[in-house]
Amino acid sequence: MDPTNQTAVSEFLLLGLTEDPALQSLIFSLFLFMCLVTILGNLLIILVIYSDSHIHTPMYFFLCNLSFNDICISMTTIPKMLLNILTGDQSITYTGCLTQVAFVMISSYWENFLLAVMAYDRYVAICHPLRYTVIMKPCFLILLVLVSLFVSIVDALLHTLLLLRLSFCRDPEIPQFFCEFAQVIKLSCSDTFTDNLIILIAVCVFAGVPLSGIIFSYIHIVSSVLRMPSSGGKQKAFSTCGSHLSVVCLFCGTGARVYISSAVTDASKKTAVASVMYSVVPQILNPFIYSLRNRDMKGALRNLMDSIASV
Repeated sequence: MDPTNQTAVSEFLLLGLTEDPALQSLIFSLFLFMCLVTILGNLLIILVIYSDSHIHTPMYFFLCNLSFNDICISMTTIPKMLLNILTGDQSITYTGCLTQVAFVMISSYWENFLLAVMAYDRYVAICHPLRYTVIMKPCFLILLVLVSLFVSIVDALLHTLLLLRLSFCRDPEIPQFFCEFAQVIKLSCSDTFTDNLIILIAVCVFAGVPLSGIIFSYIHIVSSVLRMPSSGGKQKAFSTCGSHLSVVCLFCGTGARVYISSAVTDASKKTAVASVMYSVVPQILNPFIYSLRNRDMKGALRNLMDSIASV
């Protein structure tokens, strides 16, 4: 295949969640609300952690990065959707679409890696508590985050370069509210066998390895907790891990469902709705999950509110 780009289109059309004009205003209001709640909720998580020195621990350092990434995911997908509804123009430029693909993939893979390192943090804290401070040093925490981000960027660039090699000469309609890689590649009129093979390998490595790490960590965590003699210790350990495990199930479960359904079915509208479940819903729920299920976060939030009220 000629490696140069031979695309015959200059823009794609984002069909969104529905083509019913009567529902556009409702969808606009709903997604605007979810975007604002996601941004404000995750900013509040970052502010609370920053303002309370008692929770300047590895777990909350990773949570800050997760909240920042959740904001990035929402800002990558939702504003363009809102603009399209507001203007009545469903188009997105070829460059804009590929840029969106890259940033969505960076954020998605980074979220996956962050969830994995958070699981590792819980594993060390529960299974090796005496070595926790020795292992989870500040420089090691920063290294984990930076390596995760670097690998996510490299993988996203790989996928984007694969798209640049393809020709798009079909009707450039994407049955999504954002440029999702799996849907964009279906529009190509080039031979995509090599691309799909590389993508499959990349997904198995860059998504499968972190997920395997999460499963490995929680198998050992559950085994250690069950051996604890104190029921109070068991409850505290499960409470600490409960928030993180909820987020893992929500993000990884819905994301896997979307990509599996994209591969085995052409029910594009169902896939579009399912994409909301991994690109919007986890990001809006994360602040509530971590603030309502976590005693330290509730205490830090209460202290922040009290300090603001006393000013």
